Amino acid sequence: MNNQAKKISEGEINDAVARVIRGDSFSYERIVRVYERPIRAWLATHAPPAVDVDEVAQRTFVVAFSKLSDYSIGTNFSGWLFAIAKYELKAELTRMRRVADYHAKFAPAFLERELQVRSDESDLLQQQRLEYLAECMKLISEHVHQYLVWRYEEEIPLAEMARRSGRSISAVKKQLWNLRRGLHDCIQARVAAEGGGA
Repeated sequence: MNNQAKKISEGEINDAVARVIRGDSFSYERIVRVYERPIRAWLATHAPPAVDVDEVAQRTFVVAFSKLSDYSIGTNFSGWLFAIAKYELKAELTRMRRVADYHAKFAPAFLERELQVRSDESDLLQQQRLEYLAECMKLISEHVHQYLVWRYEEEIPLAEMARRSGRSISAVKKQLWNLRRGLHDCIQARVAAEGGGA
């Protein structure tokens, strides 16, 4: 427990819990302030790097609030709260395993299907797409086009692009994503207009 948690007694915590149960939801803020850092610290030392500790901590406090009437006042509130944190971490790890299993099972099939679709495209369609790309590139302003030149022709790192443009790296990433998305949509629109495949 951190110093702030040590400054408040279990009796004071129980008083705050009783007030929350009676309808004083503002008293829960005090409980959160006392236990927020210890809960996050505990999660950070027990969770693998991929886990969003802040998210699990937030869920812990939300669940604790919703189940506060189940807590027996006078018992160990700290132990009760940390048990919820442990359960929420376990639930998050289970969820992450399910997502990983799903991707492991289905991602290869999706990838194989996409590669098959692309390999089935005729040379003519591929050539047509390149022509559409050239046409779509002409619609991009010179200022924005510079990002594509830096990234794909000169292969300049994002950090250098950010320095040159006076923008943050995340802003440069977003700009590139918007450009790629715009070009993709432009090409697809032309393919659809010509009655070609997607």
